[in-house]
Amino acid sequence: MHDEFKTLRKFDAGKEREGFLFSLPALEEQGIGKISRLPVSIRIVLESVLRSCDGKKVRRKDVETLAKWNAKAPANAEIPFVVARIVLQDFTGVPLIVDLAAMRSAVARLGRDPKIIEPLVPVDLVVDHSVQVDFFGSPRALELNLDMEFKRNRERYQFLKWGQQAFKTFQLIPPGIGIVHQVNLEYLAKGVLSSQPSTLNSQLFFPDTLVGTDSHTTMINGLGVVGWGVGGIEAEAGMLGQPVYFLTPEVVGVHMSSQLREGVTATDLVLHITQLLRAQKVVGKFIEFYGEGAASLPVPDRATIGNMSPEYGATMGFFPIDQESVDYLRATGRSEAQCLAFENYFRAQKMFGMPLRGEIDYSVDFDLDLADVQPSVAGPKRPQDRINLPELGKTFRELLEKPVRDGGYGKEHVDLRERHLVELNGSAPRNGAMFSTDNKEDQGISAG
Repeated sequence: MHDEFKTLRKFDAGKEREGFLFSLPALEEQGIGKISRLPVSIRIVLESVLRSCDGKKVRRKDVETLAKWNAKAPANAEIPFVVARIVLQDFTGVPLIVDLAAMRSAVARLGRDPKIIEPLVPVDLVVDHSVQVDFFGSPRALELNLDMEFKRNRERYQFLKWGQQAFKTFQLIPPGIGIVHQVNLEYLAKGVLSSQPSTLNSQLFFPDTLVGTDSHTTMINGLGVVGWGVGGIEAEAGMLGQPVYFLTPEVVGVHMSSQLREGVTATDLVLHITQLLRAQKVVGKFIEFYGEGAASLPVPDRATIGNMSPEYGATMGFFPIDQESVDYLRATGRSEAQCLAFENYFRAQKMFGMPLRGEIDYSVDFDLDLADVQPSVAGPKRPQDRINLPELGKTFRELLEKPVRDGGYGKEHVDLRERHLVELNGSAPRNGAMFSTDNKEDQGISAG
């Protein structure tokens, strides 16, 4: 393990445990940049670059360049970001496991031990994207859909089960548990991770960071975890311990004040934010929410805002770590030892607590008064075309007849009172009959 800048320090990890970390305050004491003024998201990336600095994949210059991040003019340089873990969904995840299996086969043909092919960071694959809904509107819908899923894709699940047994760092989350982002937030995320280097007599702790093969991986930003969506090739490189490269970003600060009014939901807020940020052209930038208003939001609301990062165009929609983040981990079943390590680590790094105005240097700073947010709906075609609820009826009628070229539907002389009968398919078997995948009538599908 390299310690190029001599910043390895001990800290209290909780539960009478002593841990080690690569200290950002110690790096600042050496005069390498005003690190305490950096956005929290940049500091978390900086910790990864500092910890991974080995003179090869990550150079001393990379650490110094990021530590001296200039809010108004970020360096035109790539950051070699070594993530702590990878999250995959099944569409892109299965081919990556196939690649690893092919590598093992190649190594075996060369007469070597195929087990040398192993992901170097934890990899979680959540099966959710390819799941189809064949049955609905019935208490047995979940049971029947899962049964159909395993029968339809039996070969795939046999392969994935082999992968879980063959690779020590690979974990499979089967269908029926939840969508990948929900599982990541409620179960997979730890806040901080740890490893046992051979050169230390205690655990080395570091922030939970990731990339995922889905654009909405940013939902995890609501917990204070740095992560975003990438393509399969970048994810595979990360699995094999290679850095994920990206240009040094600008960081847009969004200062939140006040609180949401009664009856205003997180969906209303995120539609408001999407409309605000799309107008500011934040593509390729980090967004960091802060202030008393941000502190008032529970993690599920923060996660909703992070989830919509692709819609407002940013790389991330990040919320710094505070007591709300720790409380969420406790509420979702993480151990007390994990929660204490999470809190104590970020306190030791002087990154705990929601920043207030003037404490951080941002590239651009916007104000958002949460009390101004109104109930609204998205669209009707794009999320930035937000419509306030009181104006919904009037706007809908206008858009119905408005020309398509102007964003409408081009419908003329429509009778809104006309009713149309819709016949639903996919009903559950009746009279307690067992369903068969060979009998289309049992599936609620007419033969032929």
